[in-house]
Amino acid sequence: MRRVILKYRIPVANPDIGREEEELVLDAIRSGWISSQGPYVRRFEEEFARWLGVKHAIAVSNGTVALHLALLALGVGPGDEVIVPDLTFASPANMVILTGARPVFVDVTKEYWCIDPEDFKRKISEKTKAVIVVHLYGHPADMDEILEIARENNIYVIEDAAEAHGSEYKGRKVGTLGDIATFSFYGNKTITTGEGGMVVTNNDELADKIRLMRDHGMKPRYWHIVLGFNYRMSSLQAALGLAQLRKIDKLLERKRRIARIYEEILSGIPGIMLHPSMPWAKPSYWLYSIVVDEKLYGLSRDKLMEKLKKQGIETRRFFYPLHIMPVFKTYATNNEDYPISTYLSEHGMNLPSGPKISDEEVIYVAKTLRHLYKRN
Repeated sequence: MRRVILKYRIPVANPDIGREEEELVLDAIRSGWISSQGPYVRRFEEEFARWLGVKHAIAVSNGTVALHLALLALGVGPGDEVIVPDLTFASPANMVILTGARPVFVDVTKEYWCIDPEDFKRKISEKTKAVIVVHLYGHPADMDEILEIARENNIYVIEDAAEAHGSEYKGRKVGTLGDIATFSFYGNKTITTGEGGMVVTNNDELADKIRLMRDHGMKPRYWHIVLGFNYRMSSLQAALGLAQLRKIDKLLERKRRIARIYEEILSGIPGIMLHPSMPWAKPSYWLYSIVVDEKLYGLSRDKLMEKLKKQGIETRRFFYPLHIMPVFKTYATNNEDYPISTYLSEHGMNLPSGPKISDEEVIYVAKTLRHLYKRN
């Protein structure tokens, strides 16, 4: 394999921000309406709701507070339990604890890395109020099974779609399947507002509660009727988000092309499990991810990441399982091992997959992985 000398690092993720974004943000600045009262917030909400296919989309300051508002709107609080997948970023567990409720961790599936319906069923108690379903790394959870279990036990379903803009489950976009859903627009997400998030629902009552709590619990102005927060998005962020949303189909197609290139080159390499794509799913591939088996591949995940770094390739390990971290250890059920989330966390890695990466760079990354197979 011919060695390629890179003058720059290939990052894991990079946003695609261009002239359209500049024009709308500049228009917001020139209008003078740069706070949450600016017109772009409402326009972003309306277009996002229309694109997703829901009645209500409420823009907020980030994806984490979106989860907080979703939980509060459903009445989650002290004495309640909320089911949370063990393999995820910490936000869902943090927000459950912030409401005063207790997170109950469940394992994930080896096939598609999302919440295991059978373990979900096992962990239900009379205190279970809701389940947070994380569509990890852009692959949907098996929502039919989750929804059936939830309905049988009167449990609310919150979809955490922070990593899954445009992912589909059986032809329907994720974020439209549960009682309420949340999105993140952090800088490395498929579309970005820098920081920012969205809560979406088809329930009028929930939407009214979220809007009220987002804006200090204030109605009318300066009259506070419930405990509220300043969880609002600025017009500048919304202008950026609106421009991003208008090219989301192009961004999603780019993500899926990146995935196809990786799959073509990496397929058949012993010890590399490719990013899942179940027959019932259309992943968005927020980050193209693989799982490395050291015995078959010849290198551990961590050593492979070190070697890729020397070749100018940035990678990222999977999230740590929640149950092993000091802040969450006391919430783990009966000191369970959560074997699948633990295995995936120890062996999984994210490859460069931002929308601005070139085909040539994707090929270089993939061929470097193939070249390193059992060469060391």
